This record gives sequence, structure tokens and C-alpha cells, in this order.
Amino acid sequence: MYSFQSRIRYSEIDHKGSLTLPGLINYFQDCSTFQSEDIGLGMDVLKQKRKAWVLSYWQIKINKLPKLGETVNTGTFATGFQGLYGYRDFVMKDLDGNDFAQAHSLWVYMDLEKGRPIRPKEEDILPYGMEPALDLPYEERKIILPETTKECEAFPVLKYQIDTNEHVNNCQYVQMAIELLPKDMQIHQVRVEYKKSAVLGDIIYPKLAIEENRAVVLLCNELGKAYAVIEIK
Repeated sequence: MYSFQSRIRYSEIDHKGSLTLPGLINYFQDCSTFQSEDIGLGMDVLKQKRKAWVLSYWQIKINKLPKLGETVNTGTFATGFQGLYGYRDFVMKDLDGNDFAQAHSLWVYMDLEKGRPIRPKEEDILPYGMEPALDLPYEERKIILPETTKECEAFPVLKYQIDTNEHVNNCQYVQMAIELLPKDMQIHQVRVEYKKSAVLGDIIYPKLAIEENRAVVLLCNELGKAYAVIEIK
């Protein structure tokens, strides 16, 4: 497992003093980025190859979120590669080894010039190694959509939401969804199905459904096609 240690900063917490959900996702995302950089398959290398690993699916289980000033260990490891896809797990622990959160994720290897997925070569995956997956039940990648949704106010993609691939960053879709939820909703699991990358200038048309045991947010384009589907329990 690749890991790094950090301390929860004031800039990463909510009004209750806990790490935000987007903050947690950023830690996971940063951890995988650090690993790629350290094994020689980082951002500059991928940029030269005109390739990228694009996140397709998250399943994040939250036991509790760390508080301001707590020291955390964030780790990640590949659990398998199959065809166009790479599977990667994440964990955040306290100094006693107790889990704050765990996650499964699915990534697609993209040819940025051709704009389509391709099969990675051995040189693109062997340096990551592989380890057994976390003992976290894997839910189906496809999120079951609600029968009815409420249309919410549309909003534009802003500059700060764009990453180095010129797309909306993975975490930003979750932040968009949270803004639509009831205040202080207790979150124990998040699943995100990424369908199409939004870019600067796009308008997001959100739809919301609050059900008995979950909330579902669809972030759509003007035609109703989803950029991302977020399920929160």
C-alpha cells in the first residue's frame, strides 16, 4: 500500500470542525496522484503520452470523519487491471489504525488525442503492483435511478472546478450534489457514477430525489443527459 501522513487543516473542515466529504475525496485523489508521481507515471509523463486515468466510479464508506488537527494516514493500492479498466482501493486511518473511511474505485485508461478508452500497456500498470481488495462489499457500478426527481436551479461550471485534464474535477461533482442536500444530512456512504466530463462553460441542470434511505442527485446537461449520478446514504 502506498500512503502518506497529514494533519487535518482548518481549510478542510466544515462548520462542525470535521473534514468535509469533498476534503476526504481530495485526500484519496491526492494519494493516488502522489503514488503515480513517485513511481514515474505522474502527470507530466501522462501528458507527454497524451493519456490519462479517468475516474469512472466511486464507492466510499464513511465510519466517521476526522476533526481539525487530527493526524491521518491515507493509503491506496491497485487491486486489479482488466481490459480498459483499473481497480483501486483507498483507506484513511487514525494513528491507532482505525478506519475513518474506505473506498473502492474504478478507472478508465483514456487516449486523450483520440478521445476514447484504450487498453493500457504493461509499462503503464506493472509499477503499481496489486494487492487484495478491502473487505468492503462492492455494490454494482450502475446506480439505480429514482422514479421521480425534482428539477433544481441550473448553474454554470466555474474556472476553479477545472483540473489539469480541462474537465470538472471528480470531487467537484460531489460538492455540487452536497449543495442540494438537506442541511447536516448524516452521510455514511457515497457512490458516484461518472458518465460524461463537464468542461468550462457547460451549464449543469441538477435533479434531486430524496428517498427513504438515500438521496440521488443527477447532474445533467441541457438535454437531460447525466454528467454524473451521485447516490448518498
